Amino acid sequence: MNTHSIAAPLVLVPSCQRVLGRHPFHVVGRKYVEAVRLAGAVPLMVPGATPEELPSLLDVVDGVLLTGSPSNVHPSHFDEDVLDESLPLDPVRDAWTLPLIRAVLARGIPLLAICRGLQEVNVALGGSLHQAVQAQPGHMDHRSDDALPVEREYGLAHPVTLQPGGVLEPILRGLEGRQGDEVRVNSLHGQGVKRLADGLRLEAVAPDGVVEAFSRPGAGFNLCLQWHPEWLAHENPVSLRIFQAFGQACRAHQASRLG
Repeated sequence: MNTHSIAAPLVLVPSCQRVLGRHPFHVVGRKYVEAVRLAGAVPLMVPGATPEELPSLLDVVDGVLLTGSPSNVHPSHFDEDVLDESLPLDPVRDAWTLPLIRAVLARGIPLLAICRGLQEVNVALGGSLHQAVQAQPGHMDHRSDDALPVEREYGLAHPVTLQPGGVLEPILRGLEGRQGDEVRVNSLHGQGVKRLADGLRLEAVAPDGVVEAFSRPGAGFNLCLQWHPEWLAHENPVSLRIFQAFGQACRAHQASRLG
């Protein structure tokens, strides 16, 4: 029997860097691991990779999931100084995920990017970020409130308007409970897209105009989301559709890779 034909695809999940006690650790939120499994894939947490190691990793994976994180993308990557030094940064993650993103898109490996992951993709391709969306005229405060119970903190916060002709709208077409071209999402971010990188396609916007989703045409399946679809994904019809589409793309890539 050819076991490759029944093996689940492997999805690379970059870790964040945290100090626990007095020692540094590589960490990935459990909800992202569970979401990869919900997509029918096997998660592979990777702490980092040198440019020389990236090809070896990308030769064996069939998808990449870029997670959200409490940390922000360092603004030096879009030619700005740090606005608020009290907010966490993760330069180790930045250093390898930005080249990882360019390599993944060049190879056409399926990519799903969430919150910080969306911001990383935009920056990796030459875009910029608002370091404080809530400080921009006419913009809502999209940040989370960790004083709330987690169920409320991650609860649906506002609608997003889906844009026609992209990746996301067909995934969510015919979804029960969908209101026209809108779906409701949660909101837990302080940074957001300032200038969308050249070549990216807008997929969804918030009522205040904040970019909620985009994709890169011509680079295989890829979808970048500002909200957190991984939160209780098995209970959310929008999230289920998204992870099912990602899993299907990973299986298609696996079949092509294995011939």
